[in-house]
Amino acid sequence: MQGITPEAFVLGLSALGAGIAMIAGFGIGLGQGIATGKAVESIARQPEAKGDIMSTMFIGLAMAETSVIFSLVVAIILLFANPLVAQV
Repeated sequence: MQGITPEAFVLGLSALGAGIAMIAGFGIGLGQGIATGKAVESIARQPEAKGDIMSTMFIGLAMAETSVIFSLVVAIILLFANPLVAQV
């Protein structure tokens, strides 16, 4: 009976780490939906503050979106250009 090679172990954990990194997309999407809904509610209550509300919302959404982009980059690096395999 043959055991798991160290390279296969690192690749398996890298795939698991990439999957966990992509869970960030779910949370960020949920948060962006809530933020947009609250912005629409506040514009409905105060239409004269539309510009301030929209600009603040867009800045917040852009900052939240960078988290998803970083987690996507980490997942792609772990799956395709895995630097950890060379150390095994």
